[in-house]
Amino acid sequence: MSFVLSICLAILMFGLIIMIHELGHFVVAKLGGIKVNEFAIGMGPTLLKKQKGDTTYALRLVPIGGFVSMEGEDEDSPDPHSFGQRPIWIRILVVIAGAAMNLILGFVILVILTSIAKLVPTTTVAKFGDSSLSAQSGLQVGDEIHAINGRRVFIANDIDFELMRDKDGKVDMAVRRDGKLVELNGVEFSMAKDDSGNQYISRDFWVLGVEKTVGGVIKESALWTVSVGKMVWVSLIDLVTGNVPISQVAGPIGTIDVIDQAVGMGWETTLSMLALLTINVGIFNLLPIPALDGGRLVFLLIEAVRRKPIPAKYEGAIHAVGFLLLIGFMLFVSYSDITRIFTR
Repeated sequence: MSFVLSICLAILMFGLIIMIHELGHFVVAKLGGIKVNEFAIGMGPTLLKKQKGDTTYALRLVPIGGFVSMEGEDEDSPDPHSFGQRPIWIRILVVIAGAAMNLILGFVILVILTSIAKLVPTTTVAKFGDSSLSAQSGLQVGDEIHAINGRRVFIANDIDFELMRDKDGKVDMAVRRDGKLVELNGVEFSMAKDDSGNQYISRDFWVLGVEKTVGGVIKESALWTVSVGKMVWVSLIDLVTGNVPISQVAGPIGTIDVIDQAVGMGWETTLSMLALLTINVGIFNLLPIPALDGGRLVFLLIEAVRRKPIPAKYEGAIHAVGFLLLIGFMLFVSYSDITRIFTR
């Protein structure tokens, strides 16, 4: 697939993710009695618009996401149906609704992927590859992997993530064997390198798959959603603590490159990437950073404690600074993306 087509696909994917996010804000705002001045699909100049009640529904030129403009969202308004005049619990629900919709979209995609799979993977070792180092280190067929490096695993995706985080090719495992919990220290794996030269563990065993049931599909999809959310959260912590260098963070350009690779692996991998991206957006938006939904949530929680809001001009200024910092961060990671792509 050409890189140009991958760019178009990335725009559509991010457009869907952002539109779903804004739809969450819109629906909950309407249900909460908040006046919505405009709900737009896309950005830039308006192509089509229709007024219905107090809301203008618009289709805009650039197919990247959309936005919801609520009365009194960024400034004081005396309108009883403005954002600032509604009960605080309604405003909190409106703020978190966008991220919630992203997580729901991710869950739905993972339900689809789990439903079309032949079997539902477990955390039980089914067989080993040739010359498996982990088998030589004490791991056995039939072992149900319970934890890796002290962190609990629930599904096969957790196993892959914990192995990916390891740096020296040796991990401590807790496995359930013959009904008993057994500790395996220093289980070895061979190391491989990605296109950027970063080392990672090459898993040398397969896990057991079980027949699908409706309940099993729902459970696996829910655990998979939680697992991806945990991946995003732990990766952010690793970034802040320095365990992962900022140069490895993928920005918009790097994401397009990853999408291009995913498309080459098939539509199922592409759907998995869409699920990862939408869950990533949901988790990231809830971080307590000004200009993000999480930052707005912090101000609402402060208001709930103080029983009076922080003046809109101060909150607006803080969000503006946060927005500029986010733009600066995006420019930096975009530069890193370009450098990484052209030097590999």
